[in-house]
Amino acid sequence: MCALWAPAFGQARYPERPIRLVVPFVPGGETDLMGRLWAKYAAPHLGATIVVENKAGAGGSIGAAEVARSRPDGYSLLAGTTSTQILNPAAMNEPPYDPIKDFVTAGLVSTTPTCVVVNPGLQINSLKELVSLVKANPGKYSYGSAGPGTITNLTGELLKLQGGLDMQHIPYKGSAPGIQDLIAGHLPIFTPILSTTIISHHRGGRLRILAINSEARVKSAPEIPTAIEAGMPGMRVQVFNGVFAPAGTPQPVIELLRQATAKAKGEDGLRQDLQNAGAELSAPGDLDGFIREEVARWTPIIKATGFKIQ
Repeated sequence: MCALWAPAFGQARYPERPIRLVVPFVPGGETDLMGRLWAKYAAPHLGATIVVENKAGAGGSIGAAEVARSRPDGYSLLAGTTSTQILNPAAMNEPPYDPIKDFVTAGLVSTTPTCVVVNPGLQINSLKELVSLVKANPGKYSYGSAGPGTITNLTGELLKLQGGLDMQHIPYKGSAPGIQDLIAGHLPIFTPILSTTIISHHRGGRLRILAINSEARVKSAPEIPTAIEAGMPGMRVQVFNGVFAPAGTPQPVIELLRQATAKAKGEDGLRQDLQNAGAELSAPGDLDGFIREEVARWTPIIKATGFKIQ
């Protein structure tokens, strides 16, 4: 168990009461799952109860902004992801928080790439073939995403930019209905976050994963190539999930949270749970540096695609 921290003589040690973890999305999604896994495995190492609170809205910005404004004492944390820490601030005209100035990284848990999937009826087997097909038929094909302003939407726009493609965006209320339409043949292309469900549909022949948007092939589906292998080095879209505290949180508290996260990531149970969810353990060294690099990498891409969140 982590050592407790007393900020000054006579003051209570941390943590002395339950910690609130705000998940800025509805229950049941990837961020909710990752947040609850962190709470489950980190709580014993902190010696505290971690209460998960879902506060959805504005693509995750409402919950993130609330934590950014919270008292920086380690008792209000954010289950943050690529959308809240990178995408939203760069794509909003007036973002309600600054991902660099308003937060400090308390631990990164997992990374999960997006992918490009098609209905098998397209009779293509690679990302290169998809690009050729769409280029030969400008305006004919559309791609679906989990909704406007999501990382899956950005994946589709990035695919259009990288491939020079003319495709219409069809937004869905989540990935599940989009995948159902894809399998039914009502939609030709989808750009979801990789999951065990997607992989199962691929192996069952109900859809075809053409490429995974990661730097290397994933352990859960090593037979599927990356978009980089298909000649699209810019198609790197990985959703990270982690825990963030308001800026100004005492460094000893941050270190305790980071130690608890590291110990949780060393447990076989968490590794197995992540694998079952199609995710992999994150491995960046400099946590705040990683966020700064991601902001620097994604901001010009988002500007180039014209991607906006209202």
